[in-house]
Amino acid sequence: MSIDTTIFISEPANEYHAKARQNLSSHQLIDFIRCPYLHNKKRLGLIPDVESQAFLLGSAAHSLILEGRGKYESDYAIGGPINPATGRPYGNTTKKFLEWQEVQQKPVLTFDQSETIEAMHSAVRMNEYAAALLKTGVAEGVIRAEYCGLPCQIRLDWFNPEYGIVDLKTCDDLTWFESDARRFRYQNQMAFYQCVLDAVIGQLVPVYIIAVEKKEPFRCGVWQITAETLLMARAENEAAIGRLKESKVKDHWPTGYEELRMLTIV
Repeated sequence: MSIDTTIFISEPANEYHAKARQNLSSHQLIDFIRCPYLHNKKRLGLIPDVESQAFLLGSAAHSLILEGRGKYESDYAIGGPINPATGRPYGNTTKKFLEWQEVQQKPVLTFDQSETIEAMHSAVRMNEYAAALLKTGVAEGVIRAEYCGLPCQIRLDWFNPEYGIVDLKTCDDLTWFESDARRFRYQNQMAFYQCVLDAVIGQLVPVYIIAVEKKEPFRCGVWQITAETLLMARAENEAAIGRLKESKVKDHWPTGYEELRMLTIV
């Protein structure tokens, strides 16, 4: 397998997210699968996106690991002003720090966060499978195509023209990654990526996930999602897209909990 990587669009993340109003994304679809009512509230802008420190750390790690040190240092400021009385950085709620942060005009990482990101970067590079997948390819490539009758878009963390789709996940504990993958429906996300890409290249490529811990011992593992898992997730996605179309026509967005349920605790 060798795919021409010129098919990918290069665009800033904010531009990509702005176009989600016209194009279905994997996160929108997963929101709908979980709760159509939630999906619609987000679609209408009634639930604002709040960027947490965990999200900031993950985004910065993606930048360094996938896009390189130049992009990472261009997109993020590290550290802060030093308090001469203590020899340590000012706290991130102090006036000195906030004034310094305003001058930076970009997200700020603490020294501790920066050290964590460097450790994650090293962990990924030390894993032979992760290193092979990331040896060559395109970071943050965008594809837009019609899938199941709807305009859709994907932004791949990494695409290796020989191996396929590669997604990078950060986690607290690699021991529980497989259960986390089911809980966060990574299989649905990856199947959506695979199918939207297939709409352009006419080929279902393999899918891999690289997961790395955000704390000691910063373990890194690599999973290839099985064809059977992707097939089942694809069927679930396509059924959900059918329901999404119907919800749009009827303007009906259920919570999924309208019916009386029976609770049995053994």
